[in-house]
Amino acid sequence: MAAPAYATPAQRVWYYAFRVICAAIFVFLLAPILIVIPLSFNSESFFSFPMPGLSLKWYAEFFNGLQWQLALKNSTITAISATFLATVLGTLAALGMNRARFPLQTLVLAILISPLVVPIVIVAVGLFYFFARVGIAGPEWGLVPLILAHTTLGVPFVVITVTATLVGFDHNLVRAGSSLGANPAKVFFRVTLPLILPGVISGALFAFVTSWDEVVVALFLTGTGEHTLPRRMWSGVRELINPTILSVATLLITLSIILMIVTELLRRRSERLRGIRP
Repeated sequence: MAAPAYATPAQRVWYYAFRVICAAIFVFLLAPILIVIPLSFNSESFFSFPMPGLSLKWYAEFFNGLQWQLALKNSTITAISATFLATVLGTLAALGMNRARFPLQTLVLAILISPLVVPIVIVAVGLFYFFARVGIAGPEWGLVPLILAHTTLGVPFVVITVTATLVGFDHNLVRAGSSLGANPAKVFFRVTLPLILPGVISGALFAFVTSWDEVVVALFLTGTGEHTLPRRMWSGVRELINPTILSVATLLITLSIILMIVTELLRRRSERLRGIRP
């Protein structure tokens, strides 16, 4: 796209320089991904360009390795459980904050979304000592502490996305459903939930990605038998760098891209339902 015809020479220079700077930043951010993906297909166990050959053996090692599969199982159970809890609790919190008006409402909302702004290591230390104090920290509890911790991290995403969806929500529809004889539960599932569903699903996807990729809290709350996939990758980087880690990273990148596409499709669907765009 060319600069406007009325632009001065200095404005033209900045017009193109700004785009070059943005492109350079974009390449800088994507460079690690662009390097990781081809290296995951390297036929040798060392990292170098040009690669001596292509192979899928590192992906085979991931899918056939017992430790990697246990980590994948733990991550899947944790992410799905935490996403379900975060979605339910976050949706209820957003609905309550939207409908009710009470003193210190802003403070309550700030507390709900505080895990987004508090450094993750502080959250991890606080949760570790809290779970230890109440007696649910230990190998006998399995993945329960990690699921509860990831739920805490996922709730703010659901609260924010559902609250944003409720901005254009017409509460007259709820009153109409109640006036026609429907009980509150039926009104919620037949009227409210279908309209806010894009926001709920978007929040659930963010909560899932947060739980799936989280490693700091997992370092504090998991033992040797409850390693998640990021925790297993962290251990592999510290102990012995193996190209299998690159194959796992490539799979995680692919999953994240798919979830981002789904989120964007849901956002556009929400805008069409609300009449923002055709």
